[in-house]
Amino acid sequence: MYPPSKLPNVGTTIFTVMSQLAVEHGAVNLGQGFPDFPVPDFLVDELSRAMRDGKNQYAPMTGIPALRQAIAAKTQRCYGRKVDADAEITVTSGASEAIFDAVLAVVRADEEVIVLDPCYDCYEPAINLAGARAVHVALDPVDFSVDWQKVRDAVSPRTRMIFINTPHNPSGAMLDASDLAALADIVRDTRILVLADEVYEHIVFDGRRHESVLRYPELAERSFVVSSFGKTYHCTGWKIGYCIAPAALTAELRKVHQYNTFCSFAPAQWAFAAMIDAQPAHYDELGAFYQEKRDHFARQLASTRLRTLPVPGGYFQLVDYSAISDLPDTEFCRWLTTEKGVAAIPLSPFYETPPPGQRLARLCFAKNQATLDAAIERLQKA
Repeated sequence: MYPPSKLPNVGTTIFTVMSQLAVEHGAVNLGQGFPDFPVPDFLVDELSRAMRDGKNQYAPMTGIPALRQAIAAKTQRCYGRKVDADAEITVTSGASEAIFDAVLAVVRADEEVIVLDPCYDCYEPAINLAGARAVHVALDPVDFSVDWQKVRDAVSPRTRMIFINTPHNPSGAMLDASDLAALADIVRDTRILVLADEVYEHIVFDGRRHESVLRYPELAERSFVVSSFGKTYHCTGWKIGYCIAPAALTAELRKVHQYNTFCSFAPAQWAFAAMIDAQPAHYDELGAFYQEKRDHFARQLASTRLRTLPVPGGYFQLVDYSAISDLPDTEFCRWLTTEKGVAAIPLSPFYETPPPGQRLARLCFAKNQATLDAAIERLQKA
């Protein structure tokens, strides 16, 4: 009676599953990646002001001009690239929508898209719904670096797009200038486009520089670069992101966007426009803010049997739990949630083929100190 599923391998996301399990068992939720500390007061005040001022109806499909202009100015300030606020910036309902729109706009049936495993779980469903095929290339299982020869070997005449994600979710690994040069060499003189997921762009540590695709003209001219206000301003529930792409690619993305969400929450757009202009120190200092949390959390974890992996960027800490258990990661994370009261995310759902014997879990340290302290007290007993 019903047609076959278009996404037969997709169920409820691991993030939803683990968060629900955390609620059911009263666990400290270090699984799903959302902050539990306040949104900046200035941003809340500007949101309230916009609503009181009557800015509550549909925003322009592309995003309000003030916000697109603020994004353009910020892009030039951060990455030295001048972008056209009218023709090259689109405000979306979160980064996930931007990713979906970009794929559906340019990827056709029977084409291929290269993704680097472990990869965020919204990538492949978008590719599948476009009628295309995700080609998975595994990152190094120890340091999550890219073997660019493997990427080159995965390219075929059907390759339409390559996804990159830096800082990387779930590992926190970051691409450097040599990585971007290798990517540019692969796509040069081809029809291959790039989708750069850069939602953690301002959460980088130890004096490192975020190597945005926007810094590299050769790559920027064939890329969709996706960013998230939710990650930068601690308000993931507002679901506002944006995509920067050359005018021709932006025109195609907007054809999908206008029939997907059409536009995004208007009062928040006004608030973000004001925040970017008035308080650039927020994103300038975000790395230092999270580095303090990263370092303190790592010191706390040293009192447990979990072994921490390096975290160059983002707000997730990978831990090796092999000293505690030999359970596969999904089973371990369920046990940790139900028996020890701390929710974590397993890595295997981020892979097509998880590395054999990998015993890693992801913990989110974008939490207030009381939350992290409560989690550590429970993890010390694991």
